[in-house]
Amino acid sequence: MDVPLWLALIVVGALGIKLIRPPLWLVAVLLLGGYLLADSFLAPAIDSVTK
Repeated sequence: MDVPLWLALIVVGALGIKLIRPPLWLVAVLLLGGYLLADSFLAPAIDSVTK
């Protein structure tokens, strides 16, 4: 069974928010920070570390 990555991320994110109950500001900061890092000069270094 092939599951699209976006669907898996939504399911894991929804379960994480429901079970762990992090503050909403922390979720927003992590999402915004990840988005900004993905478009920065650090993106190639992060990509090589995570692979």
